[in-house]
Amino acid sequence: MALPVLIARLRAVVAGGGPGRRLFAVLVLAVLALAALPWGAQAQQPPGPSPLWGQTRSGQVSTVPGGVVAVPNFWNVERRLERPDAARLPKELRFLTTDDYPPFNFLNADGALSGFNVDLARAICAELGVTCVLQAAAFDTLADSVEQGRAEAAIAGLTATPQSRTALDFSERYLGTPARFVGKSQETLSAATPETVAAKKVAVVARTAHEAYLRSFFNEAAIRPFPDLKAAQAALKGGQVDLLFGDGITLALWLNGVDSANCCRFIGGPFTESRFFGDGFSVAVKEGNDTLRHAMDFALQRIWEKGVYTDLYLRWFPVGFY
Repeated sequence: MALPVLIARLRAVVAGGGPGRRLFAVLVLAVLALAALPWGAQAQQPPGPSPLWGQTRSGQVSTVPGGVVAVPNFWNVERRLERPDAARLPKELRFLTTDDYPPFNFLNADGALSGFNVDLARAICAELGVTCVLQAAAFDTLADSVEQGRAEAAIAGLTATPQSRTALDFSERYLGTPARFVGKSQETLSAATPETVAAKKVAVVARTAHEAYLRSFFNEAAIRPFPDLKAAQAALKGGQVDLLFGDGITLALWLNGVDSANCCRFIGGPFTESRFFGDGFSVAVKEGNDTLRHAMDFALQRIWEKGVYTDLYLRWFPVGFY
């Protein structure tokens, strides 16, 4: 069993197990702490105000064949959510997603829905003890379908915004959208701070939140805007710039794909300032459906505590973006 999963399960026992099991779990955690095993990882805070990581518990690190991957945590395992009343939940939970955003949701070689969001939806249903029905739909129809009752929930990289909250309610976030710096594999820079980046040429897509963030907090760097991400990636690979700053998820997929040709790696971060990069992905339910929203929150936290979330994250994101 991976060490982060073991620790998450021990914490869950401490919070809700019987007296004997709680004592055993506390003793094991104490031994691990005394041995100074590297099971926790503090995420670097961004240089601006209101760092999103400061509002959550730190993530975990897990060793995988390709190296060490930081797994984010958006749940406080010391908070005990009440298990939802099964009688108030639908026997069949209909989830909508899309089929065009790998590795989150897509059609696999057999034509079946697959991806991180799909597996997470199934894990939610399993935790709540309900039958799971997954259906693909166009992204711009998801909100209307949930609002009009054609599905109970949507899980497809949806974010809670003032506009979306007019018709939908949202679970607590289950994934963030951090920004990251990427440099060449031989780049000696290990931390990304305003001081260390000041002497670097940094590529970024023009007129984006990532450019605005750089100009707000890394304005001493030589910022080089590019018309699109491909041009910025080509400039980094070609040596015209030292670093590239952009969306961590997109960059992780690039680093793990053939287009990067193993040229580069993440440096520093993650940067999670919500004013620039949003509050992350949530499960959407119909406005006013507090029972189902609370059930989603309960299931997501339990999925984390049991180590299921960590397993899914490592499966779908072998190059983690935290």
